[in-house]
Amino acid sequence: MTVTPPTVAAETPRRATRRIRSARGRETWAGLGMIAPAALLLLLFLVIPVILAFTLSFTNARLISPNPPRFVGFDNFIRVFTTDPVFLQSAWNTFVFALVVVPVQAGLGLLLAVLVNRRMRGTTFFRVVFFIPVVTSIVVVSILWKFMYQKDGLINSMIDTLTFGAWAGVDWLNNPDTALGAIIALSIWQAVGFHMIIWLSGLQTIPEELYEAAKMDGASPWRQFTNVTWPGLRPTMVFVLVTITIAALGLFVQVDVMTQGGPVNSTSTIVFHAVRKGYEQQEIGYAAAISLIFFVAVLIIALIQRWLTREKD
Repeated sequence: MTVTPPTVAAETPRRATRRIRSARGRETWAGLGMIAPAALLLLLFLVIPVILAFTLSFTNARLISPNPPRFVGFDNFIRVFTTDPVFLQSAWNTFVFALVVVPVQAGLGLLLAVLVNRRMRGTTFFRVVFFIPVVTSIVVVSILWKFMYQKDGLINSMIDTLTFGAWAGVDWLNNPDTALGAIIALSIWQAVGFHMIIWLSGLQTIPEELYEAAKMDGASPWRQFTNVTWPGLRPTMVFVLVTITIAALGLFVQVDVMTQGGPVNSTSTIVFHAVRKGYEQQEIGYAAAISLIFFVAVLIIALIQRWLTREKD
């Protein structure tokens, strides 16, 4: 019978522990090395700008000025709501845009997803067609639609042809009554394909057996949708509504390319107003205050929306 010396028996667990700790340490450093580039980018382009914006919002900092920034307290925030009618108009335009775009784009995306989810010839072609505007640059799309919206553009020409000359034609982007609606139509057309794909992925996670059981019970297509499809799409619905809302509230590119906030500030949005104040008028401190208000508003709206769409026991 072989007896292990006491010293060897005592050292073996220690060596194993040191070996495990060394391996874990190498794994930890390897993991930190992998996340370091992403963490550095987030720090440089997200964390630091947010901290700077929060700090500058309480100063009178200007983009180019020989004078150093001076602390002004809540003066910028008071100015936003009391002496800046353009901000109030921009906030209203942003609210109207989101109020129309969110339900229409979500509903239209769901309708298209249901149509292209059917097993029939040609569905792949239509999926590609509906998704093409999403992968096209929004700047390019805005420029093309700007030409289409002109008084002698394609849209008025088509309407004139369909109405046999009874349509007088509208200068869509230079009319305060139609400019925001024109941007809304463009935005829905450009992004609906993306949310169609999201809805489609949700539809394909619903088991086919549920539909077969509903058909055996004599459920109509509408009852199948309300009792099988819609409950199965609840997680997808939450994601779609939140993403559309955040994107709608952050409207900027279409306005910047097509109308520059006009006519008479009828298409100005909060983000566009903040950029105009910060870079064109060089009021960085005031623009930072607008951005901070926008951030808080979007956060509150997203939390309320998430609470309203939560799963209730």
